[in-house]
Amino acid sequence: MALSKEEILDAISEMSVIDIVDLISAMEEKFGVSAAAPVAAAAPAAAGDAGGEAEADDAPVDIHLSEVGDKKVDVIKAVRAITGLGLKDAKALVDEAPSVIKEGVNKAEAEEHAKALEDAGAKAELK
Repeated sequence: MALSKEEILDAISEMSVIDIVDLISAMEEKFGVSAAAPVAAAAPAAAGDAGGEAEADDAPVDIHLSEVGDKKVDVIKAVRAITGLGLKDAKALVDEAPSVIKEGVNKAEAEEHAKALEDAGAKAELK
């Protein structure tokens, strides 16, 4: 009789951390898989397949705040989260829009920050 998922989870919850690590290693060996994070596994494959595109993705970019929008307070909060600046400095950056929020950021991180700014109601560009 096969064990249900609940029974397996209950058994794992009663195990020590060392036993869980050993279980994970045994599962990796038996099934020929890795418990590594999917992002880490996808990055080398993308770099190998993309060739010249991978170098372009690694090139540092600048995050530009082009328009603030209606939700200025939310944009200031997003700028503070991105830059680590204090309230006064983040407000000054937002007030000076269009302005550069952060320079020399890798493209993936810059896209995340640009999305955060857009979610806050601003318009951001990567240059």
